[in-house]
Amino acid sequence: QVQLVESGGGLVQAGGSLRLSCVASGGTSTISDMGWFRQAPGKHREFVAAIRRSGGSSDYADAVKGRFSISRDNTKNTVYLRMNSLKPEDTALYYCATGPPSLTAGMVDYWGRGTQVTVSA
Repeated sequence: QVQLVESGGGLVQAGGSLRLSCVASGGTSTISDMGWFRQAPGKHREFVAAIRRSGGSSDYADAVKGRFSISRDNTKNTVYLRMNSLKPEDTALYYCATGPPSLTAGMVDYWGRGTQVTVSA
């Protein structure tokens, strides 16, 4: 059983930056892709970014391309999401997830509990 714990969320002004972190524990040798999803109030949870186990390939939602960057450190079982040029529409609860390469399509094995990101105008 894999546990995921996110951190790094908070309140930031539009145009600002944040870095989210997610640490995995328990059964980490089974982890393949890692990624981030988000859910805004009244909306469905949506894919944000994912990265392969090797770290050599990543995918992004169109809404965050060029502003967000995902990375991982397998020695620390940690995935990061650097978020720049934040917009009010980025406000959401951000979830860490692990799964197969189809993670981008929502095929998730494990979810974290989420970290809140709020961007003020």
